[in-house]
Amino acid sequence: MRKLIGLAILLAAIVVPLGAYVRLSDAGLGCPDWPGCYGQLSPHHAADTIQQAAVANPDGPVSLPKAWKEMVHRYLAAALGLAILLTALSAWRLRRDRLPAGLLLGGVVLQGLLGMWTVTLLLKPAIVSLHLIGGMSIAAGLGWFGLRRYWPTITVPRGVSVLAWSLVLAILLQIGLGGWVSSNYAALACQGFPQCNGSWLPPAMRFDHAFHLWRELGAAPDGTPLDSANLVAIHWLHRVGAVLVSLLVCGLVLGAWQQAALRPRLLLLLAAWLLQVALGIANVLLLLPLPLAVAHNAGALLLLSVALLLAVQCRARAPSIVFTRSIRLHGLANKRSLQ
Repeated sequence: MRKLIGLAILLAAIVVPLGAYVRLSDAGLGCPDWPGCYGQLSPHHAADTIQQAAVANPDGPVSLPKAWKEMVHRYLAAALGLAILLTALSAWRLRRDRLPAGLLLGGVVLQGLLGMWTVTLLLKPAIVSLHLIGGMSIAAGLGWFGLRRYWPTITVPRGVSVLAWSLVLAILLQIGLGGWVSSNYAALACQGFPQCNGSWLPPAMRFDHAFHLWRELGAAPDGTPLDSANLVAIHWLHRVGAVLVSLLVCGLVLGAWQQAALRPRLLLLLAAWLLQVALGIANVLLLLPLPLAVAHNAGALLLLSVALLLAVQCRARAPSIVFTRSIRLHGLANKRSLQ
């Protein structure tokens, strides 16, 4: 079972950044059907059909290299799903860890459906963003499942535990915003850093259609193209999310630093956060080179995984015995006075 979990972690660490590479290189529709490629097992078997589509539309999303990118991603995702299925079967047979293994299996089934809908619904931004969040969550969950024995729980004040879980939720939200930026091609809508197009609050920014959930790629709800002001709003809000995550990271580090056992994990969290911030800034200043964009995706996975492990490790301290007894005595006195 440990070998299966290790294999699944390795596959997830490859599949998630590879999915970003496929999306960022405009190969998400390299095979516009699912699960095969033009009804075939591989692009090799569908080479003639792909060639005809590429000739008919040279600037379109279909070409043989793009088809192979998309299908390699599907093959590895299928292998990840199989590894998680075998892990769940092993957990059921051994009668241990059934709940986390079952949750991972349910998550990978849902992720497979989202992957199918990503293709068949033609890259709808809402589906793409959910697919990204799902992939990150499964990979981080696998990391916790495989490493939890090496990360023993530590009793901490309740405020520290709340901060840790708030950070996990904020990172998931920020990942969703990042997927929304990428799927709407808004990564370069804000030029410069730290200001956006020379302003902290860009005047040419509109939220009216920017976050309408169910719409076509690049289109407003009425079918017209998204305005550039909408793209600025999408990118700007992603930067606001980065500020929120940064504040939570700093607050957690300051609040939990007194816990000596947590300091190595806090330093790892700081390192992952600094790396992700640096990658985000570099993507803006260097105009989104593909290797840096993929690295930014991998950095988000690393930050989420570290934050999740830290949150699980923090067990909120129960109320003290003296405090609990005083509450009980106070309640008993009130009851007697009423009688």
